[in-house]
Amino acid sequence: MRFTFRTMESPAQVLSEKADTAVLPLSEGSLDGDPLLSVIDAQLGGSVRQALNDEQFAGKSTQSVVLHTQGRIAATRLMLLGTGKPSGVLLADVRTYAARAVRGAFAKAKVVLICITSVSAEQAAEVGQAVAEGALLSTYQFDKYLSGERKRRSSVEEVVVLLPSGVSTDAASAGAARGQIVAEAVCLTRDLVNEQPTEMCPRRLAEVATSMAQRLGLECTVLGVKECEALGMGIFLGVGRGSDEESRFIHLTYKPAAPPRKRIALVGKSVTFDSGGLSIKTTEGMLWMKMDMGGGAAVLGAIQAIAQLGCPDEVHVLLAAAENMPSGRSYKLGDVLRGMSGKTVEINNTDAEGRLTLADALTYAIEKVGVDEIIDLATLTGSSMVALGNYTGALFSNNDALADRLLTASQVGGDDLWRMPLRDKLFESLKSDIADMKNSGDRYGGSISAALFLREFVADKTWAHIDMAGPVRAEKDSGHICKGASGFGTATLVELLAPRK
Repeated sequence: MRFTFRTMESPAQVLSEKADTAVLPLSEGSLDGDPLLSVIDAQLGGSVRQALNDEQFAGKSTQSVVLHTQGRIAATRLMLLGTGKPSGVLLADVRTYAARAVRGAFAKAKVVLICITSVSAEQAAEVGQAVAEGALLSTYQFDKYLSGERKRRSSVEEVVVLLPSGVSTDAASAGAARGQIVAEAVCLTRDLVNEQPTEMCPRRLAEVATSMAQRLGLECTVLGVKECEALGMGIFLGVGRGSDEESRFIHLTYKPAAPPRKRIALVGKSVTFDSGGLSIKTTEGMLWMKMDMGGGAAVLGAIQAIAQLGCPDEVHVLLAAAENMPSGRSYKLGDVLRGMSGKTVEINNTDAEGRLTLADALTYAIEKVGVDEIIDLATLTGSSMVALGNYTGALFSNNDALADRLLTASQVGGDDLWRMPLRDKLFESLKSDIADMKNSGDRYGGSISAALFLREFVADKTWAHIDMAGPVRAEKDSGHICKGASGFGTATLVELLAPRK
């Protein structure tokens, strides 16, 4: 898909712009004063406003109207796209209506024209990025296992954007190039999470990481079971003991050309399939557990984009990849596992396994890498979904500055995060009579007690934990999000770590 940016010297210019579909975003309250709408309506003999009246179009974010222009303007079709209440030009808003525009023209247009009339000169690069991300992410399809007519492809080949006079088209194009890199990273994340679990096992995840390292010039180390045993990773290895697929510990490293400001670890939960182990899930509860490696996929997608865009920090991606399966070798309720840190954990729920894999990865980040800052992403608890729903990730942190940076980055990246408290009293439910702690606490406040468990393994390091159990998957298409794996977290990490030049 190509992206072309042009400036609009007068409203009448839109009449001569050739496209299969021309898209005019309209916010609530703007219908009477929008100059482009007035010019187009006059050229079409008042049919545009008549159609808006007939459809009771008010500019709401759920509304759109499509008209055939009958050759009266250069564009074949006109799409009026409601954008909701006016909020200025925000990156997330532009991404959303670019996605809606391209999705609406999915199989009907090769060239889509989008008019963005209220952007300032300072916003050119951000708008270019948002348009590219919205367009590319909205056309994502995981069709590897589809055949015939079900294997659909978008017809859109070019998106042309009309910007106000004085806005740099070069800056917008540079933004679009960045947006394409981010979108490709998010699509990689989606592909990994959407893949069937028999294919995307720990061994295969390690192969993906190794291939990425070779392609992008990253360092990559993959540890097998014996190497992990030598490091004392008994908590991580306990989770994968029941599977025929051996666990893998994956370590990818990005190093900047200049001396790094700091070392950062991105730790992603990578349970490639979670049956619950001996505390086995129901069929319904197990159905989407191929997505339990969504955190690992998110950090792999992020490091791909970071390597392409550059980062002033040294970034380490750590994945403790395992399958949690029931068998005669599985770890059992009542077992006591010792981790790399030396801490012991009594197992009282084999379905609270993600925190176990993360615990040894966090210790590795501190003891073997010597990082300054740790961010972990995990589809960790159903409790986070009970608290925040299916669209919002729960953010926990021991550092206000890092939490604020992540919240700001998520607003730009298009991921919804909400900061949650770390309440020490809830750690009482994790106390064990025979070990340093249990792996599962009370039912209430489950996402908080899980975060408190992880905090035991980060020592005094700056740390943030994102519980993304809800937003890892989307039930339907919405804006730039497609049904299935959402790619949650990847764009936020890229925004956080790869500054715009």
